[in-house]
Amino acid sequence: MKRSLVLAAALAAALPFSALAHKAWLQPSQTVIAGNSPWITVDAAVSNDLFYFNHVPLRLDSLVITAPDGTVVQPQNAATGKFRSVFDVELTQQGTYRLASVNNGLSASWEEDGKPKRWRGTPATFASEVPKKAKKLQVAQSVGRIETFVTNGTPNDTALKPTKQGIEMIALGHPNDLVAGEAARFRVLVDGKPRAGLAFEITRGGTRYRNAQDEIKVTTDKKGEFSVTWPEAGMYWLETGSEDKKTSLKQAKTRRLSYVATLEVLPQ
Repeated sequence: MKRSLVLAAALAAALPFSALAHKAWLQPSQTVIAGNSPWITVDAAVSNDLFYFNHVPLRLDSLVITAPDGTVVQPQNAATGKFRSVFDVELTQQGTYRLASVNNGLSASWEEDGKPKRWRGTPATFASEVPKKAKKLQVAQSVGRIETFVTNGTPNDTALKPTKQGIEMIALGHPNDLVAGEAARFRVLVDGKPRAGLAFEITRGGTRYRNAQDEIKVTTDKKGEFSVTWPEAGMYWLETGSEDKKTSLKQAKTRRLSYVATLEVLPQ
């Protein structure tokens, strides 16, 4: 199961963002809600179209749900089917929840009997599944985050504090206060520090029913920030990625970073 997780959830880490054919995402049933102990349902998938279940499920092994007070809560009624995973969250606290699939694994390629071989997995399984004397062995660390945000009542930012691991996106406002026709600004961090020059692709859902993808492309400035004006209401998918040599796993020579967020933009 863990190997399947890395294969599905780390797609963004394995390829440059512009080359991705499949999109990984978490989609909550709603992102702004008010009430006493309300619930949400979240779909998790890797798909060809946003936000439809037509490729493979996003596994839930690495799911982390951070509550408004900073504690970690468990999903309920979790299940994985042929094309999607699904789980419920009871929002027992007032404030903002951060829901994320966080992955830190390895990918490897080598030559065996004159043929290329590829592998994805965890540091724990690397030694037993990758030949010790593999020819032309290349190993990369893959660090990826796929996330979304949900607020019950009054928003707060405790769960939104950076973990300082990989790519993270900080809303200079609030990720659940986005309105069509208005500009929103974000700061992008790599290992906790602002990163300039990261290219983002932003796509509104419903791509199955339009010929043009209508992507919005932006790049972070010298402060590691970018701005986007939402053309209309809906669920939006934001994605970026990069590569460096700042590995934290001894087996890897390079590190591939990826980030995906699902944000809901409400009408005026």
